[in-house]
Amino acid sequence: MKIGIIGTGNMGRILAEALIDGNAVSPSSMMITNRTLSKALEIQKIYPGLSVGKNAVEVAENADAIFVCVKPHHVLGVLETINPVLTRDKCVISITSPISVRQIESKVDCSVMRIIPSITNRALAGISLFSFGTRCTTEWREALFTLFKKVSVPLEIEENITRVASDIVSCGPAFFSHLVQSFINGAVKETEIDQETATKLSSEMLIGLGELLSQNHYTLQTLQEKVCVKGGITGEGIKVLESETGDMFEQIFQATHKKFAEELEKTKEQFGP
Repeated sequence: MKIGIIGTGNMGRILAEALIDGNAVSPSSMMITNRTLSKALEIQKIYPGLSVGKNAVEVAENADAIFVCVKPHHVLGVLETINPVLTRDKCVISITSPISVRQIESKVDCSVMRIIPSITNRALAGISLFSFGTRCTTEWREALFTLFKKVSVPLEIEENITRVASDIVSCGPAFFSHLVQSFINGAVKETEIDQETATKLSSEMLIGLGELLSQNHYTLQTLQEKVCVKGGITGEGIKVLESETGDMFEQIFQATHKKFAEELEKTKEQFGP
């Protein structure tokens, strides 16, 4: 299978690197391109066997599975540009949540799916979210699921939970990184610990937490119960968290869904209702 990636910004690059480092594909089986070609050439320096196409059409023409990794408002333009070379046996994969597989299917005649990756896939971990078009063949479904098992846990989702699932899987690492950074800053401000030490301790704590969950030693709930001894120090900290977080996370999902609704309106203007 020949893999094409159109757009090598943050997620496009992460996708390319994860697929190669996870041995899902060989560099020689991948062609990438970017509006600013120098970004694609930077990746080629790391993986010399990888090909860089001069434009989106060249990538789409030479690839079997074509990942469109551009910003939502650029997707339609890319689809219209590459459509003349999209034979029915190819598959177009979008990685952006505001554009549905149905909208993409309205512009191309080949198999279509959406795969929303996570930055955690770069560590060959985390979830990748799958949605399939009505014309997507069983062969393509199985092929891409198998491919992404090398770099993630692929999970098919329904259209109605696309945003919240993406919030958790794709935005979640940034949300919790922010919280941990605030945790570190609080420790530095209130005690004699320095930033470097607090960061090291917190980073290793997170890695250990992930391993406990990954190895099924605890669930999130049982882990908290094990650490939070009644009347102990951890319990005092939990009380503060319960008091201060309040409906913070509800507000986060309200904010992301509001922005998502705005993006959906923009895509409707482009693709039609």
